Amino acid sequence: MATLRVDASLDNLDRLIAFCEEEAAAAGMSPGMIGRLALAVEEAFVNICSYAYPQGGGFAELRSTATADGLEIEMADAGAPFDLLSLPDPDTSLSIDQRQAGGLGVHFIRHFSDRADYRREGGQNLLRMLFRYQPEKG
Repeated sequence: MATLRVDASLDNLDRLIAFCEEEAAAAGMSPGMIGRLALAVEEAFVNICSYAYPQGGGFAELRSTATADGLEIEMADAGAPFDLLSLPDPDTSLSIDQRQAGGLGVHFIRHFSDRADYRREGGQNLLRMLFRYQPEKG
């Protein structure tokens, strides 16, 4: 398992994404899968930076674990309790002009990861995502 802990600041986004891309490449993921993983991680991190710590400060920790199935990414923060996955998917059938702002980040996390789950443990929000090496056929 590899871990990166950064301040919950958008200034650290490039560093966090580079870490994820390096871990995914080392695990043997294809460039297309790495891109989807990076976008999902970016959306989760931006959410932490924007909402987890209304008083400012705080951290985000990313843990990367290669398994037989794929690369598991867990993001942790000690911010306000919030299950990102409890939000409804946006209505993507509407035109851009008709849609409400926001919500696409959750959509990307759900659709680019093969599995995503949330739990609150030890005063932390834990978002775990699995990205399979080979997408399931279906």
